[in-house]
Amino acid sequence: MSFTLAIVGRPNVGKSTLFNRLVGRKLALVDDQPGVTRDLREGDAKLFDLRFTVIDTAGLEEITDDSLQGRMRRLTERAVDMADVCLFLIDGRVGVTPSDEVFAEILRKKSARVLLGVNKAEGKAGDSGALEAYSLGLGEPIRLSAEHGEGMDDLYDALRPFEAEFAAREAEITPATDLDLTEEEAEHEGDENAHKPTTAKPLQIAVIGRPNAGKSTLINKILGQDRLLTGPEAGITRDAISLKADWMGTPIRIWDTAGMRKKARVVEKLEKLSVADGLRAVRFAEVVVVLLDVEIPFETQDLRIADFAETEGRAVVVAVNKWDLEGEKQEKLAELKEMFERLLPQLRGAPLVTVSGKTGRGLDRLHDAIRRAHDVWNRRIATNRLNTWLGAMTEAHPPPAPGGHRIKLRYITQAKTRPPGFVIKCSRPDELPESYKRYLINGLRDHFDMPGTPIRLFFRGQGDENPWKERKFHTPSRLRKHMDKKKD
Repeated sequence: MSFTLAIVGRPNVGKSTLFNRLVGRKLALVDDQPGVTRDLREGDAKLFDLRFTVIDTAGLEEITDDSLQGRMRRLTERAVDMADVCLFLIDGRVGVTPSDEVFAEILRKKSARVLLGVNKAEGKAGDSGALEAYSLGLGEPIRLSAEHGEGMDDLYDALRPFEAEFAAREAEITPATDLDLTEEEAEHEGDENAHKPTTAKPLQIAVIGRPNAGKSTLINKILGQDRLLTGPEAGITRDAISLKADWMGTPIRIWDTAGMRKKARVVEKLEKLSVADGLRAVRFAEVVVVLLDVEIPFETQDLRIADFAETEGRAVVVAVNKWDLEGEKQEKLAELKEMFERLLPQLRGAPLVTVSGKTGRGLDRLHDAIRRAHDVWNRRIATNRLNTWLGAMTEAHPPPAPGGHRIKLRYITQAKTRPPGFVIKCSRPDELPESYKRYLINGLRDHFDMPGTPIRLFFRGQGDENPWKERKFHTPSRLRKHMDKKKD
């Protein structure tokens, strides 16, 4: 990307709508009420032949204290410092407000490259706002309609000069990490290391949990900076924000998601959008970290969240946050392990890690658990080992014989990874009870050391019957006459 563009302005002027227009996807949540966006969201923008990074920011408020709005303002000011170019957006239908004048003065002092955009300026309704924009002293305003895509050519003309100015950045080579393999090393390693995270293909991690479990605080500690908005209020995060980082030598892309409450309590449209965004992040992820609060672990909603991650086929790591607040650590840890095994049998053997997002304690163990879970999720087992195992399992506990008909398990092979999926050829697959399927899945998990990862087992019927039984053949007339003579 050649340069970075930050979109700033008052709440509800259309910053997120323009962000979605530039990235070509509905990444940022959009709603009629002001203040929807709270965190900084980055995206790869495309405007005709221009390629750049765009940052969506929270609405600027005239508040500088430690309230939620004050913290949002400080985060937006940090985005202005990070960006190469700022696009200051105002509402063309409202016109220039006193707040716009204050923020325009701040931007003049903070950034040398400020563009002025007048959004919602389609038609005659935006004429007065576009004329008033000249009073801000930020140059000629760009008339836009993020909703309808108008004015994109004018924005392109304004951004075009910056591409040449920052073109040198494209020549910079990203340094390879020790996990990147050369072609020669990859030849020797084979498929075993094909899933290893690299700078080009980082490890995808999603952090999910109930509101106020400490997800944003934990991710900030992993990143080593206050990149996400945090605070004592529950439900601060709304968008599913993805961030790239190098965590202890592992290239990662980590998603911070909105807290997920019980479905019956989610009644507001905005919260429904936030939860849906978080669920979509889980589907993009490879490893899901289910974050629990040590004071109220394994609530019903925690169990539903963990079960959803397993159902989606993601590698799961359970992390218990706020461990620094716990006094009786040994007794609490034993209690947590017992609850985990009892309440989440479908994730038997999954890592349970205690962490503190505030102090950073336990992050090394969390990193190692995520890497192990990712390796297991990508594991492939040789067919001969699988069939040796299947023979031992059926010999120890033969399949049942419903209705006196014996079920034969003949052959097993691994069909897929991510998560591991196996196909077993057998007779009467529809009559095999669920209890025996669980016996085989637990056996796979224990014998081949695949703790916690979802395992998919598919049963296919073995074609014992005659395949030609129902098929009719056409006999040529000459052959039919010859056969008739022979009968006579």
